Amino acid sequence: MKYYVTIGGRELEVELDGDRVRCDGTEVSAHLLAIPGTPLRQLVVDGRALLLPLTRGEAGRWELSAWGERHEAEVVDARQRHIRSLVGPGAAQRAGGQVRAPMPGLVVRIAVRPGDVVAPGQGLVVLEAMKMENELKATAAGVVQAVRVEPGAAVEKGQVLVDLADAASLEAAAAAPGDGDGGTSPAGGIQDGREGRVGGEA
Repeated sequence: MKYYVTIGGRELEVELDGDRVRCDGTEVSAHLLAIPGTPLRQLVVDGRALLLPLTRGEAGRWELSAWGERHEAEVVDARQRHIRSLVGPGAAQRAGGQVRAPMPGLVVRIAVRPGDVVAPGQGLVVLEAMKMENELKATAAGVVQAVRVEPGAAVEKGQVLVDLADAASLEAAAAAPGDGDGGTSPAGGIQDGREGRVGGEA
């Protein structure tokens, strides 16, 4: 079984075969024993034992202490790593202001609605693919113009999920003179792609 461990900003390739462990090309004999009732683990590498406080977090994250220093590590298997390579580092794939599905999947939840202002890194849509949830995030600030899917919908690779407008462009448009009505609010003209309604209407 092959795993990828990220610790201290470095990714290590770790392959397990029984008690044989290959880490970035170096092979050792190793096994890990839990000490019941404590967060301690005994790691034995080539006959040398080391006692480690080890705490499991969420989504493959671990906290450990060794030689007086605290470290955080993330562990993913080859399948999870492959999915991440398709999705990118949590970033939504955009083309012409559109967020598209990076792979076939199921829409689990939608975190935004038309008219919402989003910041870089903000979650937009969560997709489930290969039994894993993947959050698509905004790569830049913007305003949601339309949400084109509903929770529970099955989507194909490349399908448009969310339409985004550049925040600066909308601000410029809002500052421009209107057609005799005093101008248009950016959110006032945003339409909901699911129901064809203007976002400002009830």
